Amino acid sequence: MDSTVKTQDTNGPVAGAAHTTEGLQPFLHDAVVSLYAPSFVISRGDGQLDGGADGFFHGDGRALSRLTTTVDGIALTPVAGGFREADRAEFQAILRGLGEVTPDPAVALHRRRTVTSGQLEEELEVVNSGTRHVSFRLRVTAGTDLATMEQVKSGRRPALVPARSQDGAELAWSRDTFSVQLVSEPAPDALDAATGRLSYDVELAPGTSWTTRLRCTAAYAEGDQFPAPPADTLPWRHPVLRSADRRFDHWLQQSVADLDRLRLTDPQSGEGQTGTGGRLDQFLAAGAPWFLTLFGRDSLWAARMLLPLGTDLALGTLRTLARRQGTVLDVVTEEQPGKILHEVRRATQDFTDSFSLPPVYYGTVDATPLWITLLHDAWRWGLVPEEVEQLLPHAESALAWMRDHSAAGDDGFLKYVDGTGRGLSNQGWKDSGDAIRHQDGRLAEPPIALCEVQAYAYEAARAGAALLRAFGRPGADAWEEWAEQLATRFRKRFWVEDANGPYPAVALDREGTPVDAVTSGFGHLLGTGLLNQEETALLAARLTAPDLDAGHGLRTLSSAAVGFNPYGYHIGSIWPHDTAIAVHGLVRAGFADAAAPLAAGLLRASATFDARLPELYAGHGSEAVARPAPYPASCRPQAWAAASSVLVLRAALGLEANVPGGTVTVAPGFARSYGPLTVTGLQVGGGPLDITLAADGTVSVTGPKGLTVATTDR
Repeated sequence: MDSTVKTQDTNGPVAGAAHTTEGLQPFLHDAVVSLYAPSFVISRGDGQLDGGADGFFHGDGRALSRLTTTVDGIALTPVAGGFREADRAEFQAILRGLGEVTPDPAVALHRRRTVTSGQLEEELEVVNSGTRHVSFRLRVTAGTDLATMEQVKSGRRPALVPARSQDGAELAWSRDTFSVQLVSEPAPDALDAATGRLSYDVELAPGTSWTTRLRCTAAYAEGDQFPAPPADTLPWRHPVLRSADRRFDHWLQQSVADLDRLRLTDPQSGEGQTGTGGRLDQFLAAGAPWFLTLFGRDSLWAARMLLPLGTDLALGTLRTLARRQGTVLDVVTEEQPGKILHEVRRATQDFTDSFSLPPVYYGTVDATPLWITLLHDAWRWGLVPEEVEQLLPHAESALAWMRDHSAAGDDGFLKYVDGTGRGLSNQGWKDSGDAIRHQDGRLAEPPIALCEVQAYAYEAARAGAALLRAFGRPGADAWEEWAEQLATRFRKRFWVEDANGPYPAVALDREGTPVDAVTSGFGHLLGTGLLNQEETALLAARLTAPDLDAGHGLRTLSSAAVGFNPYGYHIGSIWPHDTAIAVHGLVRAGFADAAAPLAAGLLRASATFDARLPELYAGHGSEAVARPAPYPASCRPQAWAAASSVLVLRAALGLEANVPGGTVTVAPGFARSYGPLTVTGLQVGGGPLDITLAADGTVSVTGPKGLTVATTDR
């Protein structure tokens, strides 16, 4: 049956009127994802690749869409399966009835998966633990549609590409510059290229096993757009947490492992590039499966969250985006001088007739101020002055974009509007088409000025001023004045009131009318300096109220709002990074006690998702459900969801750095809830930082020489 498809955004759902799954975004909630960026594998819990989003992917292309194992005349019954490490998974199935003389299973199939950059390896081992000799024919069926990522995400099903075979030992597929090869070792007893079937005749005596290995490689003739980094170039120290709450330890451990496999490099860096020292700059891809590439906002936030582990990732992210900073006006890509991009793809993404994004797309309003703030924060955490100074011209260009873009309107706020008619209708982090709405459910009309973007701009202006002053460049006073004027305008225009008191609207719409929905956006304002103490206290109370705090994290939209949907991408779901930003903001603003229940909610959720928190999950709330339900199409793992574990740890410890000023501050607040604890593997000023919180609240810190450590015991 034909279906009507409407893609809301690149980070959001595909909605449509349909009676089949054709044309609908595939669900991933029960998927097993094995990752080694820019490659990954998606399968079901039985290990089979067969339908939906299943497949082996490399660089925005699906190399295999089918890889199934069957045994002639024997039922395969899955008994166990899942990811073992970020890049590995294991599955077990029983060959029912084969070789059995009692009710006990006798013959089992073990499927072990390993993914590396551009390669998938599947080891199939059949073990006969019974007392009878068994014989059977095992078949592996492989195939591919070589679909692009936007085709998979949009639920489209391209026709299978015919396979070629060479000497009966391998299968191969290709389209344009994308080529795929599947090899079996040992070779199958029979291979049929027309069906993609490899057949093996197996004889097993009692107590013996049989093994074959399938190796699939995928490559583009022009090479990877963003290659995987060398294995020995981790751009951060590896943290280890030992606390009284093992959920926290496990969450941090799994998150860092996933982040390791989300790393990509910028091929424009390295030899011949000024200031790189010959190394490849690294950044984090946004998430698997949909966003395994460079995203301005996502990569910046993730790098900022990981600053307590070192500044190398921040530097690589800043440089990678600076090389692609806007220099011209281009209405098609929405590039503007000084602007930081939204995302980079290999080719144009054609989702529908009315929604299409160019390979390099600048449709974001918040990446530019976030870039400035990351540079400032990396400097505070110890990025060497020479590396900061090399990036200051880019910071000045970004500041100029903020000034010019805000001056284009009559109210001085940073706004967005899709000027192409084919791009993102919303261009903040909540970028689905229905995300920005009034309390009564009406959608806001663009141009739209988001509340959190004004906070980002305020913080960026002050951060820029601090950098300019520290490095003897002009303009610091002017940017501090600009920031204060923005705060004054914000206070006059954004604040509204309901029965529970005053609060800032989520946005101003085309007419300058406050968009009065109550949202999690409050958390992004805290700690930026935009609010005074009284305003901060009001928002702290709002964030901990039950309409926003679901007990598993913050809902993106108040449950009291018209249009609230616990499964809504940005209208009721819970995003771990969103909650973590609020946790950190509350602590920065002096409200650690208010931050504690939000952090506890994330820990409860982490246990539900085996410590691999997804991009988002449903916002029903802990009073309705004991365990949060998954959002079925969510990325998992996802960079800023994983990096949230480090930000929550930093907030719990009250950890702040001012390397230029020679100080590190450790002021544990709600960390006592998880104490006694010890964390090693942090880094500040290029040196190790280890922290211990004893059962009595005493804090011990071992930091690098030359820095004064200020501690507060609670």
